[in-house]
Amino acid sequence: MPTQNTNRPEPDRRIAETSLGPVEYAVVGSGAPVVVLHGSPGGIDAAALMAGFLPRDEIAAVLLSRPGYLGTELGDRRAVDQQADLLAALLDHLGIDRAGVFSWSGGGPSGYRLAVRHPDRVAALVANAAVSQAYHLPHQDLASRLLFTTGAGQWLLRLLAAHQPKQYIAGSLSSEGDLTKEQLAQRVEEVFADPVKRDFVLALGPTASQDRTRRTGYRNDLDQFAAIASLELEKITAPTLVVQGTADSDLPPAQSDFAARTIPGATLLTLDTGTHLALFTHPDATAAQARVVDFLLHR
Repeated sequence: MPTQNTNRPEPDRRIAETSLGPVEYAVVGSGAPVVVLHGSPGGIDAAALMAGFLPRDEIAAVLLSRPGYLGTELGDRRAVDQQADLLAALLDHLGIDRAGVFSWSGGGPSGYRLAVRHPDRVAALVANAAVSQAYHLPHQDLASRLLFTTGAGQWLLRLLAAHQPKQYIAGSLSSEGDLTKEQLAQRVEEVFADPVKRDFVLALGPTASQDRTRRTGYRNDLDQFAAIASLELEKITAPTLVVQGTADSDLPPAQSDFAARTIPGATLLTLDTGTHLALFTHPDATAAQARVVDFLLHR
């Protein structure tokens, strides 16, 4: 069974000078290539955490920062279709003919459109709680906005993660899901008791900040997602697995339901009471991750 490892060395980041502009990327592992698309906000560091459970002796994970994040400038690659084409250009640069795609949240649109616009390049598609229709950011209270958008807020979150990790985990799961008080308390205890899940949540927080290294990409993502009319999911021919937690308050489960209904032959893997972090924190996360790995490897 796959095991998440958040203590692996930092991936060797490089800049690929593709035909459509520069992309910050890294390749970790060997075997079948899988492109890993982080959410919004995010970056190559978030992609590395996402890929933590992918077996390095079977999968070569192609990690990257999407345009506007960390070392990948936004430039004129604003539109979802431009970003999908950029992914194909990165595969060209790396000499990869076909690859699996593993997307999460805001990485969904470019992953879906890669499969539509370049069907011969996508061997399998796993969309985890991924945006599939027009999306508008859920309302955030003032305290949440200050925590994630200001330097002082980020300092406070780092302090909380270091000295009160259980409280930090509770805040993360609460903000990403619609759990009852009892469900939240139980999930927090489960995550805190599991070093793999605990370390994942604690490490993910800094990658979701809206500091100057991620703000441009994040704002562009929200503009592009709000303007989605159709991603033409019905044209996807790649085998597709859609993963979704039923208690996700960040990405409405209806988005994944729509994708699973619209993509021909798609399979929906539902994690009951799962938050937006379900694939990594749910009680059935290990089994779900094994399903993802098997799907990407066509087993």
